[in-house]
Amino acid sequence: MPPKKKFSKKQIIDSAFEIARTEGINGITIRKVADRLGSSIAPIYVNFKDVEELKHAVVMKIVEISQQMLIEHDTGNPFHDMGAASLRFAKEYSVLFRDFLLNQNDYMDEYNQEIGIDLIRQMKNDADLEGFTDEELMTILLKMRIFTVGLSVMAANRMLPSEFSGEMEIELLDSTAADIITGARLRKNGD
Repeated sequence: MPPKKKFSKKQIIDSAFEIARTEGINGITIRKVADRLGSSIAPIYVNFKDVEELKHAVVMKIVEISQQMLIEHDTGNPFHDMGAASLRFAKEYSVLFRDFLLNQNDYMDEYNQEIGIDLIRQMKNDADLEGFTDEELMTILLKMRIFTVGLSVMAANRMLPSEFSGEMEIELLDSTAADIITGARLRKNGD
């Protein structure tokens, strides 16, 4: 009997991620990952107790990818960066984007918590958002995320007008962020 192949945890997660990328998170099965690796299921069970633990690891990889996209778009303006990263993720990982946002799942809660913490921290460093409480920042973030998700869904599904370029998407994000912040500031000051 030939020796069993050994795979690192990272290789297993990467294989599961590629399945999720084309089939969605629920497309991940231990058998599919093993087949993709050209292996039996044994090496996967050495690293993960069950498919749910493997799916959780894939979700954490998706969080890392999202955070990396935020870092790559770091302009110091959290809404611009969030929007640009969201649009990019929606286009590059459209199946995962739809899977996370349009299907009922428990994975989005964990994703939202991880990303939300980073975004609130960035917002506190933005001069345009100075003077807002954490609660007000969370409301502003929610409004911006609602808009960003809607725009990203439209971009991922090619629902925007054909002449609407990526640059125009970013301009729309930036102007909407300015409108939301201006509105919040006016409400805060009672004007």
